[in-house]
Amino acid sequence: MRSALARLSWALLAVLAACGGSSSDDAPDGPYEGPPVAWEGVSSFTYQLTNYADDRLDQIAGSKFDLAVIELARDGHSNYFTAAEIGALKASGKQVLAYFEIGAIEEYRPEWAQVPADLKLGPVDGWPDEQYVKYWDERWWPVVQGRLDRALAGGFTGCYLDMVVTYEEIPANAAGTNRADLARKMVDLIARINQYVKARNPAFKVMPQNSPELVDQTGYLAAIDGLGMEDMYWSDDEACDEDWCEENRANAGRVRAAGKLVLSTDYAVRSSHVADAYTRSRAAGFVPYASVRALDRMTVNAGWDPQ
Repeated sequence: MRSALARLSWALLAVLAACGGSSSDDAPDGPYEGPPVAWEGVSSFTYQLTNYADDRLDQIAGSKFDLAVIELARDGHSNYFTAAEIGALKASGKQVLAYFEIGAIEEYRPEWAQVPADLKLGPVDGWPDEQYVKYWDERWWPVVQGRLDRALAGGFTGCYLDMVVTYEEIPANAAGTNRADLARKMVDLIARINQYVKARNPAFKVMPQNSPELVDQTGYLAAIDGLGMEDMYWSDDEACDEDWCEENRANAGRVRAAGKLVLSTDYAVRSSHVADAYTRSRAAGFVPYASVRALDRMTVNAGWDPQ
């Protein structure tokens, strides 16, 4: 049974939806009652990885989002954003996270040639030009370290780490052990990343994407400053209603309850689905964003994103 606070929370969200966009047909999962996040003033964000207008960040800088997740390199290859460009973006009032992968590598990345063949574990499903890697192997660390060094030198607020899911998508015996050990190895890598960047800039943020169940691993919460989630409520305008969807939302809620910022990206363009994602996400204490899966544009959802 919903508490009085939950009913009040939903009623307030319904009023806001009526004023600012289409209302959702579904009630939120429940109100967030945890501590405030450690991040200052982040109530909106945008997430764009390709197709920057004129290969510049001016469009994002001119927006009213509080935070932006962008590629470390403007072309996804070796044309890295400069400290001056990131500084200008931050001067517009935004925090800026550098996106890169820590559990896989694409063929077009400049580090591709330096990754030994025996470190690669086969193509990522749906992405034939991308290979899983043995992320626990010491020979992988120089790639991760190099990306961290560029993000630090570029003046980014922090890093946004993708392909954490590698630990659960590769064969369970890929490290000669089991799935639980693969999870432990991924947390160890994230902890190493956190230790490395904090030693150089204590304010630098570490935010992994997906696999919120790692919250059960010792040391995971201490190693992260936030969590990014995809497909929390909608996946290409299809409702996320499988058991794993609910598990992801519950585990992301535990991360949020620990005082961490949780960014929720839903891939939806239909107005009713966008409204549902924003309403439920905010009710859970997450910061929502809805766009296309290609993440090749800055989407501003009318009535939901700052204008």
